[in-house]
Amino acid sequence: MMKTAIAVAGAALIAAAGLARADDLVLGFAMAKTGPYVSLANTNEIAVDIAVDEINAKGGVGGRKIRLEKFDTGGDPKQAALAVRQFAEDNHALAVIGPFSSGEVRVSFPVGERLGIAQMSMSSSAPSLTKGFNFAFRNTRDERKVIDQVFAAIKDKGLPMATAASAYATDDTVSKSVGVTVLPSLFEKYGITQKAAVDFQYNAFDLSPQVSQLAQLNVDIIGLGAPPEAAVNLVKELKRQGVHGRVVAGTTVADPDLPERMDGAGDGMTIGTTFFPDLNDRTRGFARAFAEHAAKAGIARKVPNQQDASAYDIVYLYAEAMTRGGVSGAADKLADERIAIRDELGKLKDFAALEGAISFAPDHDAIKPVYVIEAKGKQWTLFATRRDD
Repeated sequence: MMKTAIAVAGAALIAAAGLARADDLVLGFAMAKTGPYVSLANTNEIAVDIAVDEINAKGGVGGRKIRLEKFDTGGDPKQAALAVRQFAEDNHALAVIGPFSSGEVRVSFPVGERLGIAQMSMSSSAPSLTKGFNFAFRNTRDERKVIDQVFAAIKDKGLPMATAASAYATDDTVSKSVGVTVLPSLFEKYGITQKAAVDFQYNAFDLSPQVSQLAQLNVDIIGLGAPPEAAVNLVKELKRQGVHGRVVAGTTVADPDLPERMDGAGDGMTIGTTFFPDLNDRTRGFARAFAEHAAKAGIARKVPNQQDASAYDIVYLYAEAMTRGGVSGAADKLADERIAIRDELGKLKDFAALEGAISFAPDHDAIKPVYVIEAKGKQWTLFATRRDD
């Protein structure tokens, strides 16, 4: 009798501490509710919650429900590292959804590697961030591969691309990588003459000096590496100064509301993304569910973005890996089951996801379609669909 009472009390203490119960499959979720990418990241929670609710409503994984433990990193790399430690050591999580940005994963991936827990980012797109790690995954495409597909689509359509300049934010990890490394290499690949490069800070309001330099060049392409807010400021200033080059960018500006926020100034802007809401019945169904949840949460943006779709798919990717690996969530099997999840993720081929068929390359970066989209009339339109397996 006394042993039973002690066992019940112990279970209650574990539940109160937020640790994994025997019938739970715990996933940590490192969110970014603030920071330079807030307009892209603040709705990822809606998408993750939708995916978990869908899976649990169908009986969970092997009859066990998925339970989320959430941590708001604020986009801070130090907080992202702390989140991984908390998930692994305190919450007994099996794997981690996130963190969001390239700056965060640079710090958190090494921590997760030491702890032996998989992390899968929905957005970090600077090149080579997973290189050398066994437990680091990205359900994204790095910016070089995405922007490469944008240039390929422009070339296929025979549009002007003989000359170019670049503009990029120096104080954001992925934006700087795009400006310093990605764009110059792609200009060379496509035989594009780069006439100049201008830089700025992502929160700078006055970009007129940089745009004045671009206005003197009369280039066909302006390659952009920046978060959405900086992109809005730059494009509006380009229009004000009468600069007509086609702005080309990658996933850093894949915000569904961007054309409207640019107030039509961005017409012709062409970017790469891994999700297009109006692609098929499944994407439209997700978009409707997302809009309903966003409305209930009082969030202004009702259209899901690439990172929302990626976060949604990460939950399903983990669920599939847990199913294939026979994961039970048992405390005495935690280390082995974390390894099983990692191993099963690496074996996935053409998993039928929301974004399209997903596989993982040897470096654990996702292989999936790139949707090249163009701003027209304050909305994104589908320019081309490409895949570079």
